[in-house]
Amino acid sequence: MMKKQLFIAMLLLAAVGAQAQDWRPAGDRLKSAWADKVNPACPLPEYPRPLITRAEWQNLNGLWDYAIVGEDDLCPTTFDGKILVPYPLESSLSGVQRRMRRGQVLWYERSFTVPAAWQGKDVLLHFGAVDHEAIVYVNGRRVASHVGGYAGFSANITAALREGSNRLTLRVVDQTLDREQPVGKQRLNPGGAGSIWYTSVSGIWQTVWMEPVAKQHISDVRTTPDLDASRFAVEVATAGTMPSTDRVEVTLSFAGKEVAKASAPVGQTVYLPVKKPQLWTPDTPNRYQMQVRLLARGQQVDCVGSYAAMRKISVAQMANGVWRLQLNNKNLFHFGPLDQGYWPDGLYTAPTDEALRFDIQKTKDWGFNMIRKHMKVEPARWYYYCDSIGLMVWQDMPSICRSDQGWHARRWNDQADGAHAADVEANYFHEWGEIISQFYGYPSIVVWTPFNESWGQFKTPEVIEFTRQQDPTRLINPASGGNHYVCGDFLDLHDYSRPPVLFMNDKTRPVVLGEYGGLGRHVEGHRWVESDARTYVNYKDNKELTDSYVEQGEAVLRLAKGITLDDGTPAAFSAAVYTQTTDVETEVNGLMTYDRKVMKMDESRIRAINDAISHSLDK
Repeated sequence: MMKKQLFIAMLLLAAVGAQAQDWRPAGDRLKSAWADKVNPACPLPEYPRPLITRAEWQNLNGLWDYAIVGEDDLCPTTFDGKILVPYPLESSLSGVQRRMRRGQVLWYERSFTVPAAWQGKDVLLHFGAVDHEAIVYVNGRRVASHVGGYAGFSANITAALREGSNRLTLRVVDQTLDREQPVGKQRLNPGGAGSIWYTSVSGIWQTVWMEPVAKQHISDVRTTPDLDASRFAVEVATAGTMPSTDRVEVTLSFAGKEVAKASAPVGQTVYLPVKKPQLWTPDTPNRYQMQVRLLARGQQVDCVGSYAAMRKISVAQMANGVWRLQLNNKNLFHFGPLDQGYWPDGLYTAPTDEALRFDIQKTKDWGFNMIRKHMKVEPARWYYYCDSIGLMVWQDMPSICRSDQGWHARRWNDQADGAHAADVEANYFHEWGEIISQFYGYPSIVVWTPFNESWGQFKTPEVIEFTRQQDPTRLINPASGGNHYVCGDFLDLHDYSRPPVLFMNDKTRPVVLGEYGGLGRHVEGHRWVESDARTYVNYKDNKELTDSYVEQGEAVLRLAKGITLDDGTPAAFSAAVYTQTTDVETEVNGLMTYDRKVMKMDESRIRAINDAISHSLDK
């Protein structure tokens, strides 16, 4: 039997190799520096889940069959061609570059074999993200469904498997804007000079993979640092276990040396006290390694790797009345760029893991200590790199509703919109809850931002309370530059004037500058479009743009250290977010071009001012 499976696997590999030779990026649009490094035989081969690692797994990225059919059509028997997973349908790197329209359904299909060494184990199938509604079949048997384009999902497919070759089929519906689903910056027809809307994304856009597990296995690890008590709290979710007979055991190490070990019955929290904890900060991104074992009647049945970091995020009021953000009980000015996470060739999906890491490392090199992840959620490895490189993350919820067409929550009170509003709100809460749960364990995330600039903003106090219930350990930015309510942990202002000003104060919580800058410069040959590309203000060369950036930065530095308002009240910004990391499609306001090939400013000068701002509250 093993020889037969090996023969089938070799045939499949040979077929994939032949198909890979025929793959090429679609279209003639701008490409990033990593486009020619994509391996169509196995793109993005890296392990996709850094917080729960196992040695055995199988990557299912690569060339799949695809077809776009009508919404009433059944799974096709013939396909339109090949698509390179996990690059989204509309992207160049998918090899397709087509857009889904209303009433269309996207089908995927591929064959796979289960390694002989997995015999006797359960097989879990994982999708990093599929936009937007997905139904999964294995050998014609429905094994999973999921709604939401930004959170992953999994299925135990053991019962649907058969010996030898298996068939994996996926049905996807993505009605961007038609149902007011969370879409962030996606639009079906973005276009227009200086448009803030970008190309829509449909289908698989993160890694697809399988792993074998025992019947009794670990399904999740959720770690909470408690700096004040000098301990970690580890919650381990399991499948197929009995609290009366089974236990979880967690070993904590730092720099290869064991520092704590504890166990508890399944379903109970494991507490790990730590003497003289090594703190996580942007300057010292220390991480502890964890080994989590599942013991059934005293025998190990599963073991996974994980990691954690000791850090605390909070706010505090100073003696003069000014509120500050704090990290590990010390004042820290949060300073970073607005990061859209778009790529000219992969759209939502970075071409390679090296590319994914590049943006984060450049942000660090420029002297920032934070990134605001804007209107998008990234693959887990992105947050892993922020954890290890040392960058705090403010995580946005991708917006719902068409703010560009006047859709806001106040309309939902109309009787005719009542049922629709209920669906929109339910979709929002479902997906936001999934995102918070899945990314809870990444220590770099320090702020959750449910709304941006009133885009789809609704029931703000209720949303903040929901967010707090999901995660009471992080700060909540109730509405970045949006309709302001006295809830959440700080007041967020957007100001694109030059220089930015502190035009509103709050005596009960910190005030932050959630967006500013938007300084543009055209670089010929590195634009998504050679016309209709612009931003708030454009500069002619590197020096002129850098001079303006430094000037705006000096204003932020003054406001970070504090000013006195006309009424004698002390006030200050406690964080600032510069727009933005890269050019994106018709926007040319990036620190670097959309293809990441040109740095548009003097890097040494922006590093100097950024360092001064990031460390402005050091004593």
